[in-house]
Amino acid sequence: MKAIVQERYGSPDGLALREIDRPVAGDDDVLVKVVAASVNAYDWFMMRRLTHVLGRLLRVPRTRVRGVDLAGRVEAVGKNVTRFKPGDEVCGAGNGSFAEYATSTERRLGPKPRNLTFEQAATLGIAGLTALQGMRDTARVRPDQRVLVYGAGGGVGTFAVQIAKALGAHVTAASRTRNLDVLRSIGADEVIDYTKEDFTRRPQRYDVLFDVGGGRSLADCRRVLAPGGMLVLAGAGGELWPLVRRLLEAKLRSRIGGQRVGTFTARGTHEDLVALAELAEAGKLTPVIDRTYPLRDVPDALRYVGTRGVQGKVVIEVA
Repeated sequence: MKAIVQERYGSPDGLALREIDRPVAGDDDVLVKVVAASVNAYDWFMMRRLTHVLGRLLRVPRTRVRGVDLAGRVEAVGKNVTRFKPGDEVCGAGNGSFAEYATSTERRLGPKPRNLTFEQAATLGIAGLTALQGMRDTARVRPDQRVLVYGAGGGVGTFAVQIAKALGAHVTAASRTRNLDVLRSIGADEVIDYTKEDFTRRPQRYDVLFDVGGGRSLADCRRVLAPGGMLVLAGAGGELWPLVRRLLEAKLRSRIGGQRVGTFTARGTHEDLVALAELAEAGKLTPVIDRTYPLRDVPDALRYVGTRGVQGKVVIEVA
């Protein structure tokens, strides 16, 4: 099969399109023929941000094929798999999705929403699950609450706006100028252009601040929270070490004057992928796709994601 293989750590120049052996489904595995994949900040971190540490220790990356999110058709299943059968259309996460075939497990896959294309469905994995679990489980958003999504223009942010609306919240989306019309179109009640206005200086107070941007201090974020409000940290503006630093600070200061700070790690679960599919089929969740690239151009897709200017998601067309 054709696959994008990482031959060295560093820039996307270390990626190359190669012919490699097709993976084989083990007893608990699902083999997926990939139709589309999507690019996440995680892929960028694994490509670039480990350069100075692992790049010195390992001459060749242990994981040769990058990519996590996928959508496609089940090609084969292991003997212990009961949820899926060959021919089923699925989406979720796999092992090395920048390839024509990838293995996964029942837990990490869900049904492809019937009303979405494979390209749209490929965006639901990491970004969709992060937004769902952050809003529903960590923030516990309730009807009529006021929710501010900071950094709303990217993959997680565009999903977070729509999921908060589906949960009944009044949603304000803060992003850069080019994203404001899209955010209105997917349901944001209000928008803030953070290149022209400091949202932390506004008089409005919010029950939940869902922080995907990661560019403001905890003290800044505290200003916009109502008494008893919650700050949910879901990003760090595309940088790994600021994210680690903010998460450590949040753990030490999980309560600030009655306001709460929530951190979480998104988990790939079949049940939550089903929940995302149900939202999509109900017309409450529409993926925003910025650009699509063919498989051979994954390095260019990663470079674009590295600019941190993506609107919604970047998708890889595999088949």
